[in-house]
Amino acid sequence: MTLILAATPLGNPGDASPRLKSAIENASIIAAEDSRRFHRLCADIQVTFTARVLSFFEGNEEDRTRELIAELKTGATVLVVSDAGMPTISDPGFRLMRDAIAEGIEVSVIPGPSAVTMSVALSGLPTDRFSFEGFPPRTAGARLATFEKLRFEERTMVFFEAPHRLTDSLVDAVNVFGADRLGAICREMTKRYEETIRGNLGELSAWASSNEVLGEITLVIAGAATDSASLTAADMVGRVREFEGAGMDRKSAIATVADEFGIAKRLVYAAVVDANKMSQ
Repeated sequence: MTLILAATPLGNPGDASPRLKSAIENASIIAAEDSRRFHRLCADIQVTFTARVLSFFEGNEEDRTRELIAELKTGATVLVVSDAGMPTISDPGFRLMRDAIAEGIEVSVIPGPSAVTMSVALSGLPTDRFSFEGFPPRTAGARLATFEKLRFEERTMVFFEAPHRLTDSLVDAVNVFGADRLGAICREMTKRYEETIRGNLGELSAWASSNEVLGEITLVIAGAATDSASLTAADMVGRVREFEGAGMDRKSAIATVADEFGIAKRLVYAAVVDANKMSQ
């Protein structure tokens, strides 16, 4: 009994590895995110299979995981593939992998194409440290809150985004990270119309709002400058004290500084509270 997670091509079938082809040929059950796309992949890479193909997507992941664990316990070899890239990375598979490990079932991963690492390489931004943040929240308030938490993240950040939400996400990114923060939009990687747009977030936002955005999108954003959090906190506190010294009450001073820095009032408030604690 073996559970195998296998990376599949992002778009170009030529990226399918010999190990992937062999796993498809030898599996007894194949759990595919989209069975139609899986059949198309097999046709493109000229591989045949005898396995039973089961749909395995977000909507049925919990129930299907229990079913597949039962199959694994009877000796089945289960291969999990998503539509593109590595299963479990913003795709189904995590629960199944976790539960299989807990049951002592043998697990294996066949490496291969990854939109995350490919986009970092294409972006031209620092690659020594980076974080994958998945899809930003769909609603504006939640998305802004997520970006606020990442304001001082020093690693290069990678996001997946739907084409129809890219413009809104970039507007929010400009509001939080600033128009001058560097980034890249990687579109349709490995496919015929592959395109990478590089620039600062202001330029990327302008591009997204003036072009029809189609296809699979990965957004890469540069990390904050080293120690920017502490420097900005010191600047915020200093400005609050300047306004207080001029006769403004603290609440108004915090609101004024938040507006001046273009950031949330709670961040300025937190910086002032922390500074007061340190001075006591």
